This record gives sequence, C-alpha cells and structure tokens, in this order.
Amino acid sequence: MKRLTLILVLVFISVNVNSQSWPFQNRNLSEDERIRNLISLMTLDEKLQCLSTRISVPRLGVQGTRTIEGLHGLAYSGPANWAVKGPKASPTTTFPQAIGLAQMWDPEMMKKIADWQATEARYLAQNKRFGVSGLVVFAPNADIGRDIRWGRTEECFGEDPFLNATLVTSFVKGLQGDHPVYWKTASLMKHFLANSNENNRTYNSSDFDDRLFREYYSYAFWKGVTEGGSQCYMAAYNKYNGIPCTVHPVIRNVTMNDWGLRGIVCTDGGAFGQLMSTHAYYSSPDTAAAECIKAGITVFLDNYMAAIKGALSKNLVTEKEIDEAIYGNLRVILKLGMLDNSPDNPYAGIGLTDTISPWTTKEAADLVRKATVKSIVLLKNSANLLPIQKDKIKSVAVIGPSSNKVISDWYSGTPPYRVNICDGIRAALGSDVTLRFAMSNKADSAVIAAKESDVAIVCVGNHPLSYGLGWGQNQVPSDGREDVDRQAISLEQEDLVKMVYQANPRTVLVVVSSFPYSIGWSKTNIPAILHVSQSSQELGNGVADIIFGKESPSGRLVQTWSASIDHLPPILDYNIRNGRTYMYDKHEPLFPFGHGLTYTTFKYSGLKTDSKSISIDSQVNVSFTLQNTGGFDSDEVAQFYVSFPGSAVDRPAKALKGFARVNLKKGESRVVTIPLKGLDLAYWNPGKNEWTLEPGRINIMIGSSSADIRLNGKLISK
Repeated sequence: MKRLTLILVLVFISVNVNSQSWPFQNRNLSEDERIRNLISLMTLDEKLQCLSTRISVPRLGVQGTRTIEGLHGLAYSGPANWAVKGPKASPTTTFPQAIGLAQMWDPEMMKKIADWQATEARYLAQNKRFGVSGLVVFAPNADIGRDIRWGRTEECFGEDPFLNATLVTSFVKGLQGDHPVYWKTASLMKHFLANSNENNRTYNSSDFDDRLFREYYSYAFWKGVTEGGSQCYMAAYNKYNGIPCTVHPVIRNVTMNDWGLRGIVCTDGGAFGQLMSTHAYYSSPDTAAAECIKAGITVFLDNYMAAIKGALSKNLVTEKEIDEAIYGNLRVILKLGMLDNSPDNPYAGIGLTDTISPWTTKEAADLVRKATVKSIVLLKNSANLLPIQKDKIKSVAVIGPSSNKVISDWYSGTPPYRVNICDGIRAALGSDVTLRFAMSNKADSAVIAAKESDVAIVCVGNHPLSYGLGWGQNQVPSDGREDVDRQAISLEQEDLVKMVYQANPRTVLVVVSSFPYSIGWSKTNIPAILHVSQSSQELGNGVADIIFGKESPSGRLVQTWSASIDHLPPILDYNIRNGRTYMYDKHEPLFPFGHGLTYTTFKYSGLKTDSKSISIDSQVNVSFTLQNTGGFDSDEVAQFYVSFPGSAVDRPAKALKGFARVNLKKGESRVVTIPLKGLDLAYWNPGKNEWTLEPGRINIMIGSSSADIRLNGKLISK
C-alpha cells in the first residue's frame, strides 16, 4: 500500500457516555439487533461516509479508532518511520521481520508477539498522552512466498500453505485475544489474493486453477477466518484469472458465503482508481463503485464519494446494498467494544491506569531477544566452528555493511532502541577480547582486521529500503521491497566474504536479509553460516547469543534457498506444479525448506500411530521418541511430511502436515505426538466443490527438514 494511503485514518465507533441512550448501545440485545438499529438511525450521507476511512456518526455520538500496520511490531510512526517527528509519534516494540518470525516455527511464540502488539495498540489508542492509534491492525500478511524474488518476501511466512495457515491463525488469535465477546484488536489480513509479485502488480493477472486457489493461495486466509477468527482482509492489487481482486466474485461467494466472514473487506491504496486506469476494467467510476459494493468491498482507501453517489443516482447500487456493506464495518467496532462501555471488556483499561509504556519494559526487550534467537537459522557449521568459546580467543573481527546497523523496513515503526551486531558482540565479549571493526574493505581494512584476529565474523545482506532510493527502485539487482521484485538472487557482497575468508579461514558468515540468496561459493568454503532477518531491535544481542553459545540455534528455513536463479520458473507463472517450492521443485536446493542445524544432535525412533487408517473427519496421532544425543541443551523442530503414492490427481511429492518445537536437555528423551487431521490430507475436488480424501496409501515421514527424513511409516485413507 502506498505512502499516501497509509496516512489515511480509519475512524470507527466509540460511545459518548453523555449522549442519548440508543438500542445499539444495549449489550443485552444481539449483535445483529444492535447493528441493525444503528444503521436504521443513520442518514444516507452518514452511511456513505462509513464506507470510507472515516467511519463515524458524530450525530449519534459515534466516534473513534483507526488502522495501523503491524507485521512485526506496530508501525505507529508510519511505514519507514515517515511520521517519526510528528507530535504523536512514539516508539513501539520492534520484532524480526515476518519472514524471520516464521523461521521460529513456533505458533505459541507467534501468538505472544501478536498479543504484545495488541497491548501496545490499546495502550497507544487509550492513553491520554497518545490517543491516536489503531485497533484495526493490518496483519498478518497471509500471502504465500512462492518465489524468493518477490519484493515483499519479508512480509510473508514462507512458501508452505500448512505452515502459513498455522502461523497466520496464531497471529490472528494473538491480535484478537481469547475473550468470548470482545476483541483486543481486529486482525485485517492482507492481500487477498495471490499477490506475490510486485512489478506490474497493478495490472497483471495471477492465473491458476480452483485446486490451487483452495489448497494453496487462499488456504492461510481460510484458516485465518475459520480457525483464527479474523473477520477482515484487504483485497490485492492484481487480477486473479483475469478479474481484478478488488471486484472478484470470490470475495462474496467464497470468503463471505462459504467461510462466513462478516467484517471489513477493504481495497488496497489506489486500487479503486486502478479499476479504471491500469486494469482498464471499467470505463466509468460510477460503475466501478457499484461493482465494488456488489462484490463485497466495505471500505475504500481511495476517493470514492462522487462515484458512489453517481452509482446511487443511476440505480447501479441500492441503499440496501450500502446498508449491507457497512454492516461488517460496524460489527468489527462492536467486537472491539466501541459501542458500549462494558465493565466486562478486559481490554478497555489498557493505557488508562498503566504508568509504564509497554515498549520501555524489560519484558518487551526479553520477548524480542527470545524471538530473535529463535528465528536465527544455522545453515552450516563445519568442524564445529560455532559456538565460539570466548575464553579461547583473544580477538574478533566484525566486518561488513550489515554489522553496524539495524535497518527498519517499510512496514516497521520506530524501535525504542537498536542493538546492531557489532555492539551485541562487543557486549558479549566484554573487555578481555579485542574487537576489530571494518564496514568494508576500503584500504584493505577488512582483510587486515580479519588477518589480525582469531575469528572473523562478516555480516552482509540486503537493505530493506534500498539505501533511501525512490519508490520502485533498487540499489543492486538482488534487493527487493514493495513495488519492486528482485532481479537477481546472487549476493553482490559475497566478494567481501571471499576476501575475508582468504585472510582468515576461521570465518563466520552472517546473512542479514529479508529473503534467500544463492551463495554457492560460501556454502562450499565458509565453515559457518547463519541467517537472520532484518529490523529486530535486539538483532545484535540475538546473534551474539547464538555465536557464543549462550543459546543453541533452532530456527528453520521457511523457503527453499535455490542454488541458481535458472531453477526458478518465470515469476508470473502462478502454477506451482511447474517446479515451484519444495513440493514440486526437482532441482537440488542450496538449502532445503525446513533446514536448520543446532549445536547438538538428535535421534528419532519408535514411530507409532494410534490408528492404521484415517478418514476425512477423523484424526490420527503420530508419535515418536526424540532424544538429544549431543552435548548441548537445545530446541529441535521435528517436521511431519506426507506423500500420496498412486494418487489419481496431481499431488505434491512431499507436503508438510505438522511440526513440533521441542526443548530437550542434553541426554534427555521425550515422546513427541503430532496430530494429523484427515481434512488436512484432502484435496479440493472442483467437480464436487468440496474437500475429498482419496482412498489409498499415505506415506508419513518425520524428520529435521524436508530433505532430512529420519522415520517413515504409512496410513490408509478411506
């Protein structure tokens, strides 16, 4: 969404306690009765206003809240901190990018992080020092990262639909809370549907069949609604099978009628105008506005008023249809507790009695540091170079352009502080070990620092804001962000890595990036490689905790790291069966989906199931024994895959259907159980318009990654 549209405020409903009492304020009435009463009291002009980013009815004492970005912390100061100097600007707790949070493979931790964001949103909205914040949070991004060249890879949870759906569901639950009546905040997922290329996104079409619609591209949105409880999402810029997503029939036919969504469906910024411009789908704004309402759009992020009034005057849309559109918007506000002052709302007091801002607390810092540690992936560790034992070295060289900065991405707010990798390592080393720093190799500074030190740590990666260039521009081909896809997956800065390694073979490579790279030379030559995503306020402390063995690495990749760009299908080919993702790619990856090492070893044994067969409406519990056989306490992320030999329909060669993050002390064993639902094994049957489980054999595989299977078994589906 572009900067201009992000400035727009979405003002909803609260209650003026001194105003007249209306039935819509009566908590003893049903949701439907309250919303219908409010609509009945509104004039047509008031109803039309409630289709905008300022949904309020001042005449009835109804005023409000607004929206806010929240992919990995609240962007209270605006994307890329553009409002950091504003009168209401405030820092907020800033976690690793969404792609990094996904690398934790930890749904409970994801829920905690989203819950923390929701607390800060309430605090900022309700504390008198601020009072301007959003309780409708634009998060999570439920789009799937099917191609590592996608410029917004940093915002997603990876390439697998099951993992995405699990993490999306947890994030939604964290944002909305566990109360049976009220939401802490409202989760507005984005961008529906299949928005995973940036170049030409305002007019290109993402084309694929009904099975991929259900099984892949919409899967996380479906689970986010039906299991997570989200009632809001943003429509994408692109077309889907030739129809702009802003007016696509699936909004109403699937998400509303099938899934039961009854909340906010908003356009993306500028998307309404694009129906006439880049998409050239309608010649008249009046027609476009009417078709948006008929499709299911309830909130416009564009100037729409003249067009919707024109549509009404021409009988292209009716007032009753307007009533139905604003119903969902008002329902979201009701769920946030903003149509009443109920003492039962556990979130209404946040920020009113609190004296300490959440982002200033040790609890916030500890949560971010823990998330950062869990998100770091150990890609390689030859000869156990890591962890580095501080008492056995006298000097360390910290090198590279990513070593002395923490860079906020486009959808990040302002962190209360930043700990870069150099500072994190310096703090971990103390005064007994010499630290040498070189940001680059100007005047051979990097080579000299590496040569004179016991260990060299070189930190390279991307710049999530492309070094301050204008919209849609990159400094180097391998960079990407919103509105611009990557044109390369090789790492230009790998030349610096080569020089450092030549000077000191005891080199640790830290890739600080929003997406995977093809680093074949480094994989072959560098003894230890870590990956960590951008923007965490605890970036340096988290990396230092791993490097010096305070914690064992346990993150896992959520995208395949391809060995070469020619292994990737054309970026506009949305049929993933044509060799995309670990499920269909026949090339040998540089690093496979699910990959990640630890500082110990684990033994898998004793695979069992509590049933030999499974049906679509049943569940089988798959169990096995996991033992830490090494010398380090650590988490292990055990992964559960299936395949469908003999299937009459085109199924993946391997598909994730469960996982468990397990902490074991050295020498400890535990029986791990992962539930398998029959519905999760089904495919979408377009002929019957339903999920179908084929009868036959299902292979089950348990392992440490998609390419490291330790146990095999089978089930019979019926």
